[in-house]
Amino acid sequence: MMPVESRMRYWSILLLTASSMLAGKGFADGTKPNVVVIVGDDMGYADVGVQGCRDIPTPHIDSIAAGGVRCTNGYVSAPYCSPSRAGLMTGRYQTRFGHEFNPVGKDTGLPLKQTTFADRFAAAGYETGWVGKWHLGGSPPYLPQHRGFEESFGFLGGSHGYFPGAKPLILRDNKPIHEKQYLTDAFGREAASFIEQHADQPFFLYLA
Repeated sequence: MMPVESRMRYWSILLLTASSMLAGKGFADGTKPNVVVIVGDDMGYADVGVQGCRDIPTPHIDSIAAGGVRCTNGYVSAPYCSPSRAGLMTGRYQTRFGHEFNPVGKDTGLPLKQTTFADRFAAAGYETGWVGKWHLGGSPPYLPQHRGFEESFGFLGGSHGYFPGAKPLILRDNKPIHEKQYLTDAFGREAASFIEQHADQPFFLYLA
């Protein structure tokens, strides 16, 4: 593991890079890079090929690792669903704002005083989209549309069936729909569609 001062330098560089991106200074010509964040629930360390998995092929994920940047010393900030997502969504330890547990009841969720990375991308002129699992609050004003996401597709709770007909219904921009595809395939379809629709403008996609 890197010494503390090296780790601090490393994270400072990442934060400066992210700040420059959001300010539109990520490239010499002033263009803004597109950003896709993918979260896989309950994955083991070696569940993808790039980490040593041999029984389940993951060629596309492996190609992203081969052609991009791998941050190998990053760790999730909580051992279960909603708190870890709250930490990722805000860039803060969730214990600092009282989100140590999964939300219980309809009027709970990611505290409203917390700014999400979607808020920041939207303020910087990005098109923002969420696809997949939310688990950060299931009632207004905790819904994705109130937390920086202009487009959304998925389910709000902690789990969902994969096969067509599973309840509750999947939501598109907070409106229930009858999804006819296997859920993982539907998420892939929606993520690809969002990218294609916004190919000519800066976009941020959170695929959970």
